[in-house]
Amino acid sequence: MKLGELAKRLGAELRGDAELEVTGVKGIEEAGPTEITFVANPKYAGLARTTKAAAVLVEPEFPEIKAATLRIKNPYHAFSRTLGFFYQPPAYAPGIHATAVIDPTAIIGEGAHIGAYVVIGPRVRLGDHATLLPHVVLYPGVQAGSHFFAHAHAVVRENCILGDHVTLENGAIIGADGFGYVPVGDSVQKVPQVGIVEIEDDVEIGANTTIDRAKTGVTSIGARTKIDNLVQIAHNVVIGEYSIIVAQVGISGSAQLGKGVIIGGQAGLVGHIRIGDHAMVAAGSGVTKDIAPGQVVAGTPHRPHREWLKMEACLSNLPEMRETLAALQRRLEAIEKKTEKKEPL
Repeated sequence: MKLGELAKRLGAELRGDAELEVTGVKGIEEAGPTEITFVANPKYAGLARTTKAAAVLVEPEFPEIKAATLRIKNPYHAFSRTLGFFYQPPAYAPGIHATAVIDPTAIIGEGAHIGAYVVIGPRVRLGDHATLLPHVVLYPGVQAGSHFFAHAHAVVRENCILGDHVTLENGAIIGADGFGYVPVGDSVQKVPQVGIVEIEDDVEIGANTTIDRAKTGVTSIGARTKIDNLVQIAHNVVIGEYSIIVAQVGISGSAQLGKGVIIGGQAGLVGHIRIGDHAMVAAGSGVTKDIAPGQVVAGTPHRPHREWLKMEACLSNLPEMRETLAALQRRLEAIEKKTEKKEPL
């Protein structure tokens, strides 16, 4: 499309040739003379001066550069929308593949696409326009709303409930048994996991992520929450609305997360703790206690982020600090010896 049309669609201020034809979207270092790019992080601002892109999405106050600019308050969001203008995901026509196995008691909504070797168990209810790609398995009693989308090899276990516009990436497992065992003498016996997982509307679950069913009751994922790949969510965890959980996070049983919580990659949370609304946990942190709403924490065990930064800044100086401390200690010992002998200092 032409640059002027793109600016109009985005609601951006264009500074450049409105008739310039653009054909796609790329990163700032890869974009060519017919492609759009963006700058959202100030540390990449210098690359905007040398980019070969046709135009750059920038903040309204961004300085003038050689390339055309589309000025808008949130350039990264605008970049995301622009990707949607130029890229369309594969479309899957309604229909049921001949190799799919569907129990006669299952109810399938209108416009569903059921791929090869899909298995749909008894009493399953699927809303309209569901898409199940090859080898998806829905256990008995699963309920999923309209526009449910399950990529290949996703599995939803018995009686779990999913809302509208829920997406499961490849290999996501919803409702596997929670890790519940009790020592009995020289043995370890399994505690039955009889609850379910309930996922509200507009939730996306990453590839190979596992969300365990509750021991009793519900493991709950709030609406508009986004969960990355390789995340483990244990039984009876509650995650509030529009939270973001990044890759390789582990959340132990019965932890409760409020609304808008952000958990960085590879963080670990112990069980039975409460994370307040809009709290943030830095990547790699170990969370062992409750976190107040709005607090930002880092480190293991976790502590306020600013305090953690100060501690990290000291770590590189520890060898020199140790030598200084040892020298001071030797000097103090020498002074004490002279004092004991009543020698002049």
